[in-house]
Amino acid sequence: MRRFYNKVHLRHSIISFEYPSLPPLSLPSALKLSRFGSVRTPSNLRTHFRDAARLRLIMSAATSRLGNLLPLCSIAVEDVGGDANPSVSSSSVGAITEDDEALGGKYQLPPPEIRDIVDAPPVPALSFSPQRDKILFLKRRALPPLAELARPEEKLAGMRVDGKYNARSRMSFYTGIAIHKLMPDDTLGPEKEIHGFPDGAKINFVTWSIDGKHLSFSVRFDEENGSSSKLRVWVADVETGKARPLFQSADIYLNAVFDNFVWVDNSSLLVCTIPSSRGDPPTKPLVPSGPKIQSNEQKNVVQVRTFQDLLKDEYDEDLFDYYATSQLVLASLDGAVKEIGPPALYTSIDPSPDQKYLLISSIHRPYSFIVPCGRFPKKVEVWTSDGKFVRELCDLPLAEDIPIAFNSVRKGMRSINWRADKPSTLYWAETQDEGDARVEVSPRDIIYTQPAEPLEGEQPEILHKLDLRYGCIAWCDDSLALVYESWYKTRRTRTWVISPGAKDATPRILFDRSSEDVYSDPGSPMMRRTLAGTYVIAKVKKENDGSTYVLLNGNGATPEGNIPFLDLFDINAGSKERIWESDKEKYYESVVALMCDQNEGDLHLDQLKVLTSKESKNENTQYFIQSWPDKKACQITSFPHPYPQLASLQKEMIRYQRKDGVQLTATLYLPPGYDPSKEGPLSCLVWSYPGEFKSKDAAGQVRGSPNEFAGIGPTSPLLWLTRRFAILSGPTIPIIGEGDEEANDKYVEQLVASAEAAVEEVIQRGVAHPSKIAVGGHSYGAFMTANLLAHAPHLFCCGIARSGAYNRTLTPFGFQNEDRTLWEATNTYVEMSPFMSANKIKKPILLIHGEDDNNPGTLTMQSDRLFNALKGHGALCRLVVLPFESHGYAARESIMHVLWETDRWLQKYCVPNISEVNTELDACKDEANKGDADPESKVVAASGGGDPELADYDHQGLNSLPRSLLCIGASAHSFSFKGND
Repeated sequence: MRRFYNKVHLRHSIISFEYPSLPPLSLPSALKLSRFGSVRTPSNLRTHFRDAARLRLIMSAATSRLGNLLPLCSIAVEDVGGDANPSVSSSSVGAITEDDEALGGKYQLPPPEIRDIVDAPPVPALSFSPQRDKILFLKRRALPPLAELARPEEKLAGMRVDGKYNARSRMSFYTGIAIHKLMPDDTLGPEKEIHGFPDGAKINFVTWSIDGKHLSFSVRFDEENGSSSKLRVWVADVETGKARPLFQSADIYLNAVFDNFVWVDNSSLLVCTIPSSRGDPPTKPLVPSGPKIQSNEQKNVVQVRTFQDLLKDEYDEDLFDYYATSQLVLASLDGAVKEIGPPALYTSIDPSPDQKYLLISSIHRPYSFIVPCGRFPKKVEVWTSDGKFVRELCDLPLAEDIPIAFNSVRKGMRSINWRADKPSTLYWAETQDEGDARVEVSPRDIIYTQPAEPLEGEQPEILHKLDLRYGCIAWCDDSLALVYESWYKTRRTRTWVISPGAKDATPRILFDRSSEDVYSDPGSPMMRRTLAGTYVIAKVKKENDGSTYVLLNGNGATPEGNIPFLDLFDINAGSKERIWESDKEKYYESVVALMCDQNEGDLHLDQLKVLTSKESKNENTQYFIQSWPDKKACQITSFPHPYPQLASLQKEMIRYQRKDGVQLTATLYLPPGYDPSKEGPLSCLVWSYPGEFKSKDAAGQVRGSPNEFAGIGPTSPLLWLTRRFAILSGPTIPIIGEGDEEANDKYVEQLVASAEAAVEEVIQRGVAHPSKIAVGGHSYGAFMTANLLAHAPHLFCCGIARSGAYNRTLTPFGFQNEDRTLWEATNTYVEMSPFMSANKIKKPILLIHGEDDNNPGTLTMQSDRLFNALKGHGALCRLVVLPFESHGYAARESIMHVLWETDRWLQKYCVPNISEVNTELDACKDEANKGDADPESKVVAASGGGDPELADYDHQGLNSLPRSLLCIGASAHSFSFKGND
């Protein structure tokens, strides 16, 4: 918990403090506070019918099945019934192109109603000063162009490096910094721009100094040749807003491959720089010196997951050394510069709270070709703050053999940190089970503590022993610290109260619960800032009361949804008093941080001041300062609604039941102004992601709030509210394995049962047309989608699967939350793999994948091979591979094209459900004509190679259609959920 947690992380941030988000007691791992600080997170139908007459032909024949079409799509065709969607302009009709254009390989744009939301300017991120008297508004741009992703990058040891600016590639950035003073009445003062850096500057790693008088950040800019300049460190005076380079020399550049820079005190920073002696990068030999060899002649058991971007040969090793090696430089604001230590691959630099010592971590050879750099040999040392070596804490060997079982860890010292409540005291954990979670031993972990410079012969002191796996510690003082441990297999989590300064005090369990049981989550201790810039548990005093209180900030999960709270908790008696709670009726509010911790010592309840957020279904998040004792709230932000065209969308958290009795939940979104009595059932998109549970009760608990604002990201399914879709977002798909049962052994059975329950619910509510329900998901949600189309084709008309893994034999040493190997659970791996059931997938499926996916398990090859398997069985399918994109999509061109592809797929195979009609017409035709149909035409339609126009009937007229066609809308198949097609 260091003062440089004030660094602002750049991904998905909306608000940041110079300390991290608060740790939930139920999730110990979340208390491992991040160096980068806390962020709160807080159509048109143009079918392939060539004229309206053909559309009328099919619509008149299948009225009951495709009725109410026009309110759901957006092409004005006369005599179909219903009113055309008035919100769609004629200019958007061309969003769906003909197949020859769709297959042309050009980037496309989605309809304007979707495009406008995605292109809306993002709101700035916020960062509060250490003294809580100023707020930074960090300005951001919209989506980056593809050209930025296309820049050369090196894939080394599990990471990607841009060699031009010597940092992780694809970094997002800020475009400007503005400062507002927080006035005594809790309103904002006028804006002051940080100025002095070049126009077009790309800003990263924004950091407050300990005293809040200066900012530090990195600056880079685009050069004329399209590449980027190297990163330089800048500092700004907060009062004047004037910024300048930290280094007077223009030849000192930041190396941000691992760590970057940190304030050592109020006037100096420790910076990772590119060594001045570094020459050109190594050149790859045209002819290798020998073959690539890996050996296991020692018969070691080495099981690793499918990590990507690993080192491949000696050249990669040299390149990794070249880019990752840093020279540490101590730089003062007055211009003094001093190199400290030798050049090395420094991964972490951490000053002690008293500013006297540095905790330095580095990695070194021998490297590995099968694991990423986080498992390379690691050395941890203590230096003085001016760079003199004090001692080596550990030199851990290469860790290729960490077992794949959950809760397995590296052998030796781990989680080495400074105590937040002491000047320079270290603590760490050491495993007693050789890091293997399958070994039964007690204790499993031991926590040690020791001064930075121990006396000669002074041994580390045992602080606490744990039988579960150590998670983290929240420090307060010598009388109080909270220790977290957990065990994944049982979902058990425990919180201990210890007194670090009292050796005779017996540790006691404060909370012992299931991490899955969100209803029992007591909340997280709120943290306060110390003058040293660290964060400790805030103690609170009540007038005329000598008890020790802490503040527990919780989500407040209930069967009606989350109702966040703030409790005054007596740490000794275990009693609590609720001093604040979110509005339950309309708004969703939450406590973000303390705003009254500028001074040392305990807080007084009647002087409490907190930052809260407030939002509703239709009102975006705003921030407030709330002060005790009257709890008066003063609004400090007025962000505009990011998508006013959806400001009146309808949102409802719904509950329903699976056939085995498990309670399920989902969030149902409906378009603005939707009236089921006028529009009837809508086309529906179901978007989800399965999760594993150990108990049915926990799986059925409600998570989230019906009053939360509907945030819409660049690839969100909620974008299709603009296209008059119903969206069933996040229906729970619990895969449950109670007791000794393994959840995945019944994956398909539970997956289908959950999907059936969700589909039945939206149909029963009358908001979704039974034959117009599509399913989609990303990553494990894509895996779910393919499985549902294979094993529950009666539920969905089509599917959209983004960046998934479909053949589990390609991830033989575990995936997601499965820690058995392929050879230990062969049947499970095979049965869960939709690739093995590709012959069963008959409904249209759209596969999308980033060409440079770096997520373990979801290699781009997974989508490629599933597509080939589907194509080999004549399935209607489409594969879109996005150049330069990774597991998540970033570039505007890519995202817009993904949205266009998705919209095209939904308009073509969901809104009119042409593929369903085509299939049933073919079946009727076969029955009527006793096999006279042309088998070639069916294959072409099934494989997506031709227009589903029922060409055989096109020139004959309506009277030539089989009489059985009139039964399409009432087919038992359309409404039954008890079997496959």
